[in-house]
Amino acid sequence: MTIIHRSSLPDVEIPEVSIAQHVLGVADRFPDRMAVSDGHGKSYTFAELREAALSLAGGLQARGAGPGRCVGIMAPNIPEYAVVFHAMATTGGMLTTINPTYGAEEVRFQLLDAGASSLITVPMFVDTAREAMEGTDVEELIVIGDVEGVTPLSDLMGDPIDQVPVSVRDDVMVLPYSSGTTGLPKGVMLTHYNLVANVCQLKHILDYTDDDVGLAALPFFHIYGMQVLMNGMLANGAGVITMPRFDMTEALELCQANRITRFFAVPPMVLGLAKAPIVDNYDLSALKQIFCGAAPMGAELQEEAAARVGCQVVQGFGMTELSPVSHATPEGTVRPGTSGVAVSNVECRIVDPESGQDQPVGERGELWVRGPMVMKGYLNNAQATAETIDSDGWLHTGDVAVLDDHGHYSIVDRIKELIKYKGFQVPPAELEALIVTHPSVLDVAVIGVPDDEAGELPKAFVSLAPGASLSLDELQEFVGEHLVAYKQIRLLEEIDVVPKSASGKILRRELRDRP
Repeated sequence: MTIIHRSSLPDVEIPEVSIAQHVLGVADRFPDRMAVSDGHGKSYTFAELREAALSLAGGLQARGAGPGRCVGIMAPNIPEYAVVFHAMATTGGMLTTINPTYGAEEVRFQLLDAGASSLITVPMFVDTAREAMEGTDVEELIVIGDVEGVTPLSDLMGDPIDQVPVSVRDDVMVLPYSSGTTGLPKGVMLTHYNLVANVCQLKHILDYTDDDVGLAALPFFHIYGMQVLMNGMLANGAGVITMPRFDMTEALELCQANRITRFFAVPPMVLGLAKAPIVDNYDLSALKQIFCGAAPMGAELQEEAAARVGCQVVQGFGMTELSPVSHATPEGTVRPGTSGVAVSNVECRIVDPESGQDQPVGERGELWVRGPMVMKGYLNNAQATAETIDSDGWLHTGDVAVLDDHGHYSIVDRIKELIKYKGFQVPPAELEALIVTHPSVLDVAVIGVPDDEAGELPKAFVSLAPGASLSLDELQEFVGEHLVAYKQIRLLEEIDVVPKSASGKILRRELRDRP
């Protein structure tokens, strides 16, 4: 019997407009209110943000941007990120958001897979961008700033244009990349409707007021930062203070100086707020809420942080493929250790992965989700799309959940093999494919080991060639030459034989159960 758990929250209306129209339209109500600022002098009001985005849209369109064309952005959190994002949305084109700490190989893969024709970056990443562009269809490099020989973004400002007509339910606007257990990241096709829907679906979760200002330390290239922090706050008239990278001292200074009311975090940040002595040196009295996502957080840490900082600490659950939030905690309904309730317009099922039977309240099973924020699919990967979204529209999350009597969901395990390190997804298969090429390694398996601060630490079990040796430092140096820093091995153990099934699948459970 199919058991569908519908959201307990009221449905919301989702306007049939582009994400740029939905966000930039706030300028009609609050033209002179600060929209986005770096906290150090660079700032846009809502009117200025709209003017800049529409002007850049005109310049990008003159250079060929528009329906069917893709532009990449590889930048940290800066105010101009929102300008570029909504300029591309206005042109009707696609934007692929690239991790600026990636190496050239990783950037090149994304540029090729997305079919990008231009790349926008900042001065410190120009060298990586130039190397990554080799062998791709990228015809022009654009820099937010000033680098000799590179087109500055300021030169692209043209005559403002109106929104280019789009099919909001069908046209893909943004292509963030999500790591999968098969190793290579997959482009997640999110339409204008997906993006607008998820911003609207948080209406009964985040009760924004006129004085709200949020700290945006989580990266905008990642769906959490892109949607919950950037688009979500802007669409509700809240100010956004950007941080290029998270630093606890700088975050506390920005919170105090800007009277931050909303702090969006991942568990390691919450751990710091709960335990770092420096927190006592700052006035955080304006904070209304700390919202934590990207990985589950224990009830004890959640309660400790709330007591220390003096505001609610709540959790949510989401995926890039869900635009991203499917579950979150409405204000005033905290149940420590849970990820909250299904957001508006969402249906869920809890399905036993062995029997395929739907589970009632209180029983474990894989969380399936259906709603207007479910991605269109994976770019260039129909098989992976079919494996993730079934014919009835249910997205199979790969996460094991339990629904309690209060309608709150807890994520208790994972079916999929992704490792969650400090909120980032680390695919074991990608690390294994690289490490096995090391001359000292015969075979390798990578698993996540629970860790209070990081969530999980990637651990490699290696079977070495006869007479070979390999230290953790040597392995880290090897991995670091090819992959971004968060995809790094943190622990190493030598093993005679990597345990595998008859079909050759690594038996990770045996490795997890080793003493």
